[in-house]
Amino acid sequence: MSRPRNSESVFRAIADPTRRRILDLLRHGEQTVGDLIATLHVQRPIASHHLGALLQAGLVRQRRRGRHLMCSIDPRPLAPAHAWLSGHLARTTSRAP
Repeated sequence: MSRPRNSESVFRAIADPTRRRILDLLRHGEQTVGDLIATLHVQRPIASHHLGALLQAGLVRQRRRGRHLMCSIDPRPLAPAHAWLSGHLARTTSRAP
């Protein structure tokens, strides 16, 4: 089971466009690693690398279902990053002419 890490690992994880695409796909529900690979059109080692980074940041959970490894999103680690971004956006928009 993955557990949330610090905001730095979350920002590092979401900095990559492939990882953001994985999160976008998982937002619609749980998927197998094979389904993610097929949708992303990447090789298994590349998908494993990106999923590993998302798991380390606590943004993705995995579980076994028979022969399949199922992936799902855990949005909780995004909360501190969201709060930080929201604070900066609020300051930026309050200064707008």
